Formats: sequence, structure tokens, C-alpha cells
Amino acid sequence: MVKLLTSPSGKRLITYSYRGLRSFNKHQPRPKMALDHYTFGPHKIRSKEVFYSTHLSFAMVNLRPVLPGHVLICPRREVKRFADLTADEISDLWLTAQKVGSGLECHHKASSLTFTIQDGPQAGQTVPHVHIHILPRKVGDFEKNDEIYDAIDASEKELKKKLDLDEERKDRSPEEMAQEADEYKVLFS
Repeated sequence: MVKLLTSPSGKRLITYSYRGLRSFNKHQPRPKMALDHYTFGPHKIRSKEVFYSTHLSFAMVNLRPVLPGHVLICPRREVKRFADLTADEISDLWLTAQKVGSGLECHHKASSLTFTIQDGPQAGQTVPHVHIHILPRKVGDFEKNDEIYDAIDASEKELKKKLDLDEERKDRSPEEMAQEADEYKVLFS
């Protein structure tokens, strides 16, 4: 719910309330949330792996990147399918993707970006939590441009096998992922 209020000085204030959560004022600093982790489907993502967040979305480094700079943008609320997001969540998710994509494209000296969502198991979604893949692209990174989708699908399937077997995450160490997130945090602070 969004309410438009006016302060005694005549300044317009917007107050948001989201499904019974405590309201906050857009023009006042929100209290820092001491999150030690974020939720990504059934998985806990260490806050050190998150490099950008808003009140509705967060951006994290990828355990199994297809290309340098391959990151994920997720809603904070655990939502399995895109159609189940609220209008505010959709807007915030894509505005976050736009900002993060632009910053990473410049940082990685890329010439283009791929944004993709796998919405549901038959579309290749392996983690039941809506997320946008962002991949900075360069000339020649794939022989055929659309091979990127096969690479994302293969990466997701391999990750699902590892997670289904409850094996340790071996692809990149938590330290490597935290280091990459720290590098990206500088871009958005």
C-alpha cells in the first residue's frame, strides 16, 4: 500500500506498507537491517555474496558464472514464479537489473548485456525463487550468440545436481564470491 502524506512544512512524503510489514518513509533513512544471510529458494546466501540491495530486491554473485560478471537479481520475498510478484516487486526487480547491468557492463568493458529469466522447471529454473541472470557480453564470447542460453541451462542443471546431492559448493569458494561482491559493491555505493 502506498500513502501520500504531507508534512507540516508542506513537503510531500510517500509511505510504503508491504503485506503487514512495518511502514517506512521513503524520505527518511531506513534502519540498517543486520542480515547475515538472504534467502534464495531453499538456500541461504551469505550477505558477503550480496553486493547491492533495495527494500524489495538484491543482487548477488553467481556460484557458477557462465561469463565474468554473471550475477543474479532476486526479489527479497521468496517467490517461485514471475506471475506471483507484485507490481512494485516487478518494477524494483527490473530497475535493479537495469542499474546493476549498466554498472557491470562498464566495469567488465563489455559491449552488451544478456538479461534472462527461467520461469518454472520446464524453462530450466532450478532454484524455486524468481531471479534474473545478467551477463555482460563481449564480441566472440560465444561462437553463436544464442549458445549463451544453453550454457546457462547447463550451468543450472549441474548446480541442481550438486545441490540435490547436498554436496559442498565446490565451484567457487565463499572467499572468492565475497571478494567479487566487494569489488562490485564499490560500483554501487
